[in-house]
Amino acid sequence: MAALFRNEMHSDFVWAHGYIPYGGADFGEIRAVAEAVADGGDDVFHDAWVAAGERMAGAADALLAKGHVTSARESYLRASVFYASSFRPLYGAPVDPRLLSAFRKEVAAFDKAHSLGEAPTVPMAIPFGEVSLPGYFIPAEGGKNEVRPLIIFTNGYDGTIVDTYFACAVAASRRGYHSLLFDGPGQGAMLYERGTALRPDWEVVIKAVVDFAEGLPLVDTRRIALSGWSLGGYLAPRAASDEPRISALIADPGLWSIADGFRDFVVRNLGVSPDAAADLGKLDEAVMRKIDATIRQSPLVKWKVVDRGFWTHGVDNLRDYFASAELFTMAGRAEAIACPTLITQAENDVLAHGAGAFFDALRCPKTLMRFAAAEGADRHCEMGNRSLLNRRVLDWLDEQFGIHR
Repeated sequence: MAALFRNEMHSDFVWAHGYIPYGGADFGEIRAVAEAVADGGDDVFHDAWVAAGERMAGAADALLAKGHVTSARESYLRASVFYASSFRPLYGAPVDPRLLSAFRKEVAAFDKAHSLGEAPTVPMAIPFGEVSLPGYFIPAEGGKNEVRPLIIFTNGYDGTIVDTYFACAVAASRRGYHSLLFDGPGQGAMLYERGTALRPDWEVVIKAVVDFAEGLPLVDTRRIALSGWSLGGYLAPRAASDEPRISALIADPGLWSIADGFRDFVVRNLGVSPDAAADLGKLDEAVMRKIDATIRQSPLVKWKVVDRGFWTHGVDNLRDYFASAELFTMAGRAEAIACPTLITQAENDVLAHGAGAFFDALRCPKTLMRFAAAEGADRHCEMGNRSLLNRRVLDWLDEQFGIHR
């Protein structure tokens, strides 16, 4: 899939191929966007995805007018994916109006699709202090009126609810699980529309989400799982370390911290002593400038740290970003996780390198699940073979909850 897009950074932004088994796209549709982008820059990338989303949404409107409800629903869902794929290059503060436009079209197409389902799904507001978190309850297929186990899915840095729906919730629904999807601080609508920054104490967020889930009539409150992917592989374990109502935990991949990868880099490549690198927010100014210059040499790394990282953490410089990143750690918390826990580790995923050490630190019933390049399931979040990930993870969860299918 990476070969379809000529720009390395654009290739990194394309997740839609992982959604093919779940109705989010087809290969030819993604290839057509890649051909439209060709050697174009970020603006062309954005425009090509939006144009494809517009075609799909327009087709859905026409199908619905003719009474083809099922086909219309499927087309709206695909449109939501293509809108969602358009705006990652536009990350950064202040928010780009094109990002907001595409995001709003993504949400509108997603909502329209779910209004047409056999069990219509409507947006929910999850109370969270003085505000509310956007959420969706996705019922199990064949169990829309039955009490079932629930999986709460938490996103990472730049995924949206639409991404989690296709990457995780469709497979869970087909397996017979209800799902609860939401945007937390620093994610989706909370970041784009409200400017709310990411926070490390995800246990506070998940407490509110579980409180809400316990009030849903179809949820088996004795069997609530929490699953996080990408940065969610830190957020979900952090939450489970202080939320006893979580009965099973999935971290894909198991992510110990945000700062440790940067720490390793400055020690190995810049000659910084381990002691000096113990708190990245307090690095010498000359070293900080050197790191900043190195980051900006790579468009993809610059996007991840400066465009995405600064914006998501609510900062405007590298020192403050590092100071914030240091707060995102499982140190002193991994041992507090009590529920059965699954840690994934994909080959060739740099963020998964520490998953084994994370696994070793756990004191709960635990499983380490590896995914290999030979299976097409390597790289970040196994996106080349997401269906394999889902089958294995849901098999594990069935075992934890005593479900035999």
